[in-house]
Amino acid sequence: MNFYSTNNTDHQVEFKEAVFNSMPQDKGLYMPASIPKLSDKFLNNLDEYTLPEIAFKVASAMLDGAIPEEDLKEIIHDAINFLAPVVKLEEPVYVLELFHGPSLAFKDFGARFMSRVMSWFLSVGEKQLDVLVATSGDTGGAVALGFLGVPDTRVTILYPKGKVSEIQELQLTTNGQNIRALEIDGTFDDCQALVKQAFTDKELNEKFRLTSANSINIARLIPQTFYYFNAYAQLLRQGKNKVVFSVPSGNFGNIGAGLLAWKMGLPVHRFIAATNANDTVPAYLKTGIYEPKPSVQTLSNAMDVGNPSNWARIADLFKEDVSALTGLISGYSYDDEQTKEAIQQVFDKYNYVVCPHTAIAWKALKEWEVANPSNDITGVFLSTAHPCKFPDAFPAEISDAIVVPESVKELEGKEKQAVALGKDFEGFKAFLLANN
Repeated sequence: MNFYSTNNTDHQVEFKEAVFNSMPQDKGLYMPASIPKLSDKFLNNLDEYTLPEIAFKVASAMLDGAIPEEDLKEIIHDAINFLAPVVKLEEPVYVLELFHGPSLAFKDFGARFMSRVMSWFLSVGEKQLDVLVATSGDTGGAVALGFLGVPDTRVTILYPKGKVSEIQELQLTTNGQNIRALEIDGTFDDCQALVKQAFTDKELNEKFRLTSANSINIARLIPQTFYYFNAYAQLLRQGKNKVVFSVPSGNFGNIGAGLLAWKMGLPVHRFIAATNANDTVPAYLKTGIYEPKPSVQTLSNAMDVGNPSNWARIADLFKEDVSALTGLISGYSYDDEQTKEAIQQVFDKYNYVVCPHTAIAWKALKEWEVANPSNDITGVFLSTAHPCKFPDAFPAEISDAIVVPESVKELEGKEKQAVALGKDFEGFKAFLLANN
C-alpha cells in the first residue's frame, strides 16, 4: 500500500516512509492510495471477533503486507492490551469508554501502535529517531508512555503553558529517560505550528531524523479505526446495527479515523462532530465556508484547536464535496457553561461522571436525537479521557464520585521536568540544535 500527500496525489511513498516522515515536504498529510473495502462476510459477523482480531483484520487490509502478518499480530497484541467497552446508559444511548489504557485517554490506541510500528521498522545502528509532538493535553501523555524506553528514539513534547490540567502535565513532564517536555508560552496551535515548521526546515532535517507522533502521522490514525469496528461489534451482539457516533473533536483525528472506518465498509448511519467554542468545523458544516481561527482556551482543553490539521484528510476523503460531508456529518459546538451543565445532567441522570470533552459529545448526541427521532438508531458518544484528569472541572459532589486509578496516585509528588520556551520558531530550533 502506498500513501499520497493530500496536496499532491502524485507524491506517493511506502508505509515506512509515511510513518517516519509524518508530513510530506509539500505540507500535506499522507492518505492511503486506495482505501480497502472489507468483505461483507467480515462486517456482518463482526460480533464474532475480539478487539485484537478486529484490529489485525483492519490493519492487514490497510497496510497490505508492509509488515509481515505474524509481526503485525504481535504488535497489535502488545499495543492494544486493554478494553474499550460500550456501556449502556439508557436506551438508546451508549458510551464508548476509551480511557482504559495506560494514559487514561483514547490516544493510547494510536500512540502505542505507532511506537511499536516505528520500533519494528528501526534497524540496528540506524540514526536515532526524533519524535516531535504537540499536545493540547492527552496526546502528550499517551505518546510519552507509548515511547518510554523504546530504543533509538527520543520524544520531544510541546505543550501550551497553563492550558493543560495538572495530571496531564505530570504525565508529560515526569518520565525522564528518552522523553523531554517543552512548556511553550502560547496555545496548542502555536505548538503545532512549531512542529510543522520543524519538518520543513532544511537544517533540522539534515541534522535529525524527524517524525511526528501527532495525529498528522498516518500510523496514529489507522489504529483509531479499531475501536469503531469493535464498538459496532459489541452492539451487534445486542441486536443493534444502525449506529450514530458522537465524537469529541479538536484536531479531528478521532472522527477522521471513524470516517476512514466508514470508507472501509463500517455501516455507520451518521457521525456527529462535537466541539467546544473552537467551532471552525461546525461553522463550515452550516455555511460551507471553512475559516480557521485562533484557538480559544476552554474547559475541554484537548479540543482547543482553531485550525484542525486532520480536516485536510476529511476534505480529501470527500473531495471537498460539501453536500456529501453534510450528508454524513453533523456539527455542534458548546461553550463552557453548557459543558458544565452537561456534566451535571449526565451525573444526575445516570450517576455517571464524564470529562468535559465527553460531556460535549453526549450533549451533541442528545440534541441530534431530538431533531432526528427514531426507534431503531443507537447513539454512541465517545468518552475520550478518564474524568480524574480534569479535577477542576467538577463540583465537589461529582468530584467525590470519581474513582482515581492507582497510576494517577503514583504521579503525585513526582518532580516536573520541563524547559520553558516562547512560541518563536528560532528559539525552538536553537533548543533542538543545542540539545542534540
